[in-house]
Amino acid sequence: MAQVTVTIDGKAYRMACEEGQEGHLTELADQFDRYVSHLKGQFGEIGDLRITVMAGIMVMDELAEIKRRMSAMEGDLASLREGRDSAVSGASHREEQVVSALGELTERLNGITRKLNGRLAVAARQDS
Repeated sequence: MAQVTVTIDGKAYRMACEEGQEGHLTELADQFDRYVSHLKGQFGEIGDLRITVMAGIMVMDELAEIKRRMSAMEGDLASLREGRDSAVSGASHREEQVVSALGELTERLNGITRKLNGRLAVAARQDS
């Protein structure tokens, strides 16, 4: 297991993480440190624990908003998929109708061709 030292609010914390995740953990700590710094800038020195709790709540608020937006997008995606499936089904049905109509038209044309060929044969016999 890898170890990395991160700095939050000027204090170093040694943490364990999976091999290869050191950069990711450092980046997360840097982001959290920015929250803490922001709150310290707004409220001053109100205590490390209070600042840390406030920063954690800010992160959770953002996470809740992201989850809400993601849920809405999943709903939109489900609607789009449903619309797509309906459109594909409709197109498939229309395609079947076209194929059927073309089949009927082909049969009619073949029937007309047979009648014309029969009449031409009769006319040719009468001419000879």
